[in-house]
Amino acid sequence: GKSTVSVNLACALQKLGAKVGLLDCDIYGPSIPLMMGINQKPTLSADEKMVPPENYGVKLMSMGFLLEGDQPVIWRGPMIMKTIQQFIHSVDWGDLDFLLVDLPPGTGDAQLSLCQTVPLDGGVIVTTPQEASLGVVRKGVAMFEKVNVPILGIVENMSYFTTPNGERVEIFGHGGGRTEAERKGVSFLGEIPLFTEIRIGGD
Repeated sequence: GKSTVSVNLACALQKLGAKVGLLDCDIYGPSIPLMMGINQKPTLSADEKMVPPENYGVKLMSMGFLLEGDQPVIWRGPMIMKTIQQFIHSVDWGDLDFLLVDLPPGTGDAQLSLCQTVPLDGGVIVTTPQEASLGVVRKGVAMFEKVNVPILGIVENMSYFTTPNGERVEIFGHGGGRTEAERKGVSFLGEIPLFTEIRIGGD
């Protein structure tokens, strides 16, 4: 859900006329190259910075561009931190209105490295409706609060499914995202249904 929201938000902002970059900080499981339909190695600029590949008018950087096929990343924390610092400072992002960052789940090295490397305007929390997901979300919100990153709002993904005959089925329950937003006093940004075309577009 996080990558789906990141990709669609980046493309929507670009369509509104903004200059947008999308940074994939899921080092172990990068999915932005697949979802953005591009997989090419970045080139180097004259001043030895990586030039980010671009698709749909969005500048992109991902560990997936630097790996061969299904090659895994088997790294400890310090390497993750160094890579994220390089993705911020050693990439020629140019003049952007927005740099969106797709983060892995949890409160690990990627999140802390990002918060320590660059000042963030805010975080968007993506959850599914059920309590198992919301428990992880609460930890993420608490982490951002500890490092003084404002929460811009919560999105509920996989909110419901509409069958071909029009029946609405709430597979994972419903309303957990809105309830959590109200509990934390942050904006509820909306519900994303289970929708086949979203999955097809991402694949």
